[in-house]
Amino acid sequence: VQLQASGGGLVQAGGSLRLSCAYSGRTFNTYDMGVGWFRQAPGKEREFVAGISLSAGSRYYTTSSEGRFGISGDNAENKVYLQINTLNFEDTAVYYCAAIQQPNYAADYRLPARYEDWGQGTQVTVSS
Repeated sequence: VQLQASGGGLVQAGGSLRLSCAYSGRTFNTYDMGVGWFRQAPGKEREFVAGISLSAGSRYYTTSSEGRFGISGDNAENKVYLQINTLNFEDTAVYYCAAIQQPNYAADYRLPARYEDWGQGTQVTVSS
């Protein structure tokens, strides 16, 4: 599966941004796959932000991302979106989307090791 994240940029604090993740590939099957968004700030580990099941549409967040982040999918367009509202300086990071196959539990979405394919990342920088 190939994934490409886009939509990042320089945004003022308090603003909003929508990231896109386009996915494709011969082996791609929405029935048993999901897409997750992760981010990695300089000097920090990659962290899970949100995930979505492409078949059921179930959404997964962390306690810190729920509320300001919204994940959605468009299977017809083969895209997953991440809406980020009320951006703050701590949101500055490279955002990655990745594909997870056959997730069994909601907790699987939070584990980077469960994802087999990753996009190249898109930079989000929040300024004052």
